[in-house]
Amino acid sequence: MHAAKDSPTIDVSERGADRDGEPQRSSRRLFMQLLAFDCRDGASSALERLCSELGARGARAVVYEDLNHPRGLGLLGYGEDPADLVTLIRPAVAAVTSLEPRPELTMLGRSYSTGYESDLNYWLLERPQHTVQNPAWPWAVWYPLRRTGAFERLEPRERGGILREHATIGRAYGEQDLAHDVRLACHGLDANDNEFVIGLVGKELHPLSHVVQSMRGTRQTSEFMAHMGPFFVGRVAWQSHPQPA
Repeated sequence: MHAAKDSPTIDVSERGADRDGEPQRSSRRLFMQLLAFDCRDGASSALERLCSELGARGARAVVYEDLNHPRGLGLLGYGEDPADLVTLIRPAVAAVTSLEPRPELTMLGRSYSTGYESDLNYWLLERPQHTVQNPAWPWAVWYPLRRTGAFERLEPRERGGILREHATIGRAYGEQDLAHDVRLACHGLDANDNEFVIGLVGKELHPLSHVVQSMRGTRQTSEFMAHMGPFFVGRVAWQSHPQPA
């Protein structure tokens, strides 16, 4: 089917800040999916088998012990090709028959740019991987969110100010090595119509809770947040070896 002559040109590339006077563009991005499980026969044996299956397939993944569920595990799988989540992660899970999925905690998103990144591919591909794989940051909190439609109707200048307020707080936690974030877009990918998935990781759990608390006072959260959660809280039990982007 040919597009009508007056149809707009659709550009789905990610954009970063200009470099050497030229705009940065990329069609590459990272897909990340969190799956949660109840281990019917106990977490220890399921954990050992799952890690073995993931390693044998060369899957890029992090496995968490679920802090809020004594028999629970979380599996964060990721890849530039979303098919990896089907061809590598799914068979590894299927091989461990004692894993009972908890779909209410499933989260799926893609890395994205804001247009201001000085190194676009690092932000889209390397930074999310290095953040979740850092052995010095074993604690993680993952959650989805959706803003109200009113936020999208604000003037761009006002939206930008609201987002900068939010970003300034997050940057301060990162600079002090208290909390580091992974931000993913999940428009059309989330079963509950959420828009974003947020991962917070760090060396201790308390600062991850604290940054969520601090964000409650921002205008974005206090006025324009329709829904947040559910929250998955875990501690790293196994990590695959990072691969170059």
